[in-house]
Amino acid sequence: MVQGALREGALVGKTIVVTGGGTGLGKAMATYFSELGANVVITSRKLDVLTQTAKEIEEKTSNSVLAVSCDVRNIEDVERLYKEAADTFGGVDILVNNAAGNFISPTERLSANAFSTIIDIVLKGTANCTLTFGKKWIESKHTANILNIITTYAFTGSGYVVPSAVAKGGVLTMTRSLAAEWGKYGIRSNAIAPGPFPTKGAWDRLLPGDLAAKFDFKNRVPLKRVGEHQELANLAAFLVSDFAGYINGEVITIDGGEWLQGAGQMNGMEAIAPEMWDYIEKAIRENNK
Repeated sequence: MVQGALREGALVGKTIVVTGGGTGLGKAMATYFSELGANVVITSRKLDVLTQTAKEIEEKTSNSVLAVSCDVRNIEDVERLYKEAADTFGGVDILVNNAAGNFISPTERLSANAFSTIIDIVLKGTANCTLTFGKKWIESKHTANILNIITTYAFTGSGYVVPSAVAKGGVLTMTRSLAAEWGKYGIRSNAIAPGPFPTKGAWDRLLPGDLAAKFDFKNRVPLKRVGEHQELANLAAFLVSDFAGYINGEVITIDGGEWLQGAGQMNGMEAIAPEMWDYIEKAIRENNK
């Protein structure tokens, strides 16, 4: 079992808003932030799920967790989110843009509405939160930071998830652009690109039925395993902490080497059996004589 990486109390005095914080990786990050002493605000559209998650985290960490229902596509909701967080904890220091939506489909089968739905949640939602919080921070001259959760195909591209790839690619560009533009205000902007970190709800929607078993992600990862949620939470906690105060505009991949495995032209040769390598070596030697 992976242990927490930061020292006790590393995030005391920080207020952190996590979008998509009720389940999966968002819940894992929010839990660890709270364990490290932060005031945590979790948000999504499902208040019942958020309320239960907040209760679970508070029971585990004994720190306050605020649950706020918010559709990040709606700017009025986002502005209300900031106000509730700031009114409750006296301000906001960190925004983690984790809310997302995705499904697999041949792109030619997508309707315009299906494409727009993913763009609106992932790209527009991230922009809504970032601009709302950023403007407040700049106006009040408050040092803060933003962490965006993207994906490795934000920079490689990927078939069958094109709306998500387009949206996450936009978030990646926004991360780097604002790191350059808002650095002068003391606002850092970074991103994490996770590889396979299975979450029950999200993966059931993405790979329904027995697809998850057939499309075994472990086979695509050089380390031959998927990620543990605490590993991502450890990285996220470091990046939003003061320990990472000079890291700005970076995108850190945490995928066990998955995207590199797919990028290397000859990496697929790991499927060749040892006895076949003996044959290949013999043939090469014969040809070189």
